[in-house]
Amino acid sequence: MTTDLNWWKGGIIYQIYPRSFMDANGDGIGDLAGITSKLDYVASLGVNAIWLSPIFTSPMKDFGYDVSDYCDIDPMFGTLADFKALIERAHELGLQVMIDQVISHSSDQHPWFEESRQDKTNPKADWYVWSDPKPDGSPPNNWLSIFGGSAWKWDSRRLQYFLHNFLDSQPDFNFHHPEVRQVHLDNMRFWLELGVDGFRLDTVNFYFHSAGLEDNPALLPGEPKTMGAPHDNPYTYQRHVYDLSRPENLLFLQQVRALMDEFPGTTTVGEIGDDFPLKRMAEYTSGGDKLHMAYTFDFLNKPHSPEYIRTTLANMNEIVGDGWPCWALSNHDVMRARTRWGGDAANGEQYALAAMALILSLRGSVCLYQGEELGLPEADVPFERIQDPYGIPLWPVFKGRDGCRTPMVWDKGAQGGFSTVEPWLPVDPVHLPLSVAEQEANPKALLHKARRLIYWRQQQAVLVNGSLTLLEVENDQLVAFVREHQGEKIVVVVNLTDDSQQATLKAPLEGNLTALEGHGFHAELEGNILTLPAYQVAYYTQ
Repeated sequence: MTTDLNWWKGGIIYQIYPRSFMDANGDGIGDLAGITSKLDYVASLGVNAIWLSPIFTSPMKDFGYDVSDYCDIDPMFGTLADFKALIERAHELGLQVMIDQVISHSSDQHPWFEESRQDKTNPKADWYVWSDPKPDGSPPNNWLSIFGGSAWKWDSRRLQYFLHNFLDSQPDFNFHHPEVRQVHLDNMRFWLELGVDGFRLDTVNFYFHSAGLEDNPALLPGEPKTMGAPHDNPYTYQRHVYDLSRPENLLFLQQVRALMDEFPGTTTVGEIGDDFPLKRMAEYTSGGDKLHMAYTFDFLNKPHSPEYIRTTLANMNEIVGDGWPCWALSNHDVMRARTRWGGDAANGEQYALAAMALILSLRGSVCLYQGEELGLPEADVPFERIQDPYGIPLWPVFKGRDGCRTPMVWDKGAQGGFSTVEPWLPVDPVHLPLSVAEQEANPKALLHKARRLIYWRQQQAVLVNGSLTLLEVENDQLVAFVREHQGEKIVVVVNLTDDSQQATLKAPLEGNLTALEGHGFHAELEGNILTLPAYQVAYYTQ
C-alpha cells in the first residue's frame, strides 16, 4: 500500500463497473470475488487506484444508484467479507480503493423513505423533500427529472409530492435537515473505518435544493445547456438555478472534508453536472477545505474539435485556479470515447491511444474506464436487451447507457471470459478480438502501448504535478501546451485528426523529442517544424 498521502493528486483511477467486470459465481452478473480475481491485471496497468460503482444493497432499478442500505453489500455482489478481501488484496498490490457514495437520493424501498412517507409527523417526515400541490393539484413547481418528465411524484399516503431528480423510485433527501447530513457522514465513516481510501460522490451538486421551491427560468437563446444530460432531453431547456448547485452545499462539503482529514491519505472526487461546470469545480475543489478533486462532463460529451479542447483547457486555467480537476473520456454513463469522439476513425485503436495520451498529459488526475485500455468501441445492444431505465423511454434518439456497460472481455470465448452463462447484457462480438487475452498475446496490441504509456507518464513528475500553459501553433488542428514543474518542461502536441499535420512552434525549442515509438507514437521535428501523423502525440522535453 502506498505511503504517499497525496497519491490522488495527479493519480490515475481505474473505474470498475461491478456488474460487468468479472462473474465469479456463474450467475451472469459481475461480483466482488470476480473483481478481486482480476486485480493483478488492473495493477499491471500502472494505475494508482480503483473506483467501484455502487455495490450497496439496492432493488437495482437504477443498477445500484438507488440505495436501500448504505452500510451493506448487495447479495448480488457478495458480502462484507468479500469486500474486505478485495480491499486487502488491492492494498497488497499497491492499489487504493474508492467506492461510490450516492447520497443525494435513496431508493424508495429504503426504510427511511418508507417511514417518511407514512405521515407528516413521524421522526423522518422531513428527511426527504415533500411539498403540497398547487391549488389545482399540479406539482409545486416546474422542476424536471433528468430521466424525463416532472421531478415530482404524488404520494397518496401523505397527500403530497416528493422530489426525485432521477427516477421516481429515487426520492431526494432533504439536506436542509441536520440529521440527514449527519447520517450520511456516519455512513461514510463506516466505510472509511472498513478501509476504503476514498469516495466518488455521485451528483455532488444535487444535495441541496432551494427551500423556496421557486420555478427554474427557461434557458435563453444562445445560453449553454446543462452538462451531463443529452441535449434532446427537455431537462436542458431550463436554467437550473433552484434545484441544484445551491450555496449551502459548500458548508456540507466542508463537513465531508473534515471527516476525510481524520483518515490521512483518503480522497474525494465529485461528479458535477451543471450549467456552469468549471465554475462549480472551482467552488468545490479550491481552498483545500472541500472536495479534493472533481470532474465535469467537458470531455464526456460529443464536442471534441481541437478548438473545443483548447477552449476547455483555457477556461480550466482561468476559472478553476487552485482547484483540482479529474479528467475522464469515458464512464458508465456515456458512450465509449472511441465511438463518441473517434467516430469512424480509420485507425480507431490509435485514435483511442492518442485520446488517452491527451488526458494523461493534462494538469489534474485521471479516471480510466474499464476497457478503455483495450480500445473498446461502444457495444451494440438490441432494443429487446436494453436494461437501462434512462434509455427505454428516449429510444431510439438516445439509446441509454447499456452500450458502455456490456461485460469486460477477457478472452474470445462466447461470453468473453466474463461468465460461464449468458450475461446480464450481451457481449458484442466486435469486442472479442480486442479481449485482454488476445491483446496480451500480441506485442503490437493497444493494451501494451497503453500500459507502457501509463508507466512512462507515472514517472514524469512534470506531468503528474506541473502547471499547464497553452501554446499557440500556426495549425489550428493541433492542441499544444507546455507542462512545467521545478524547472523541468515538457511540450505536448496532440493531433486527433485523421490527417498528418505540420506546424512551426512559435517558441524556440531546445531539447529532444521524446522517443515514444514503443508507446505507439511517432513524430518528426526539424528545427521548430513539427510533423505529426494522424492520431499522434508528441512529447518534447526541454
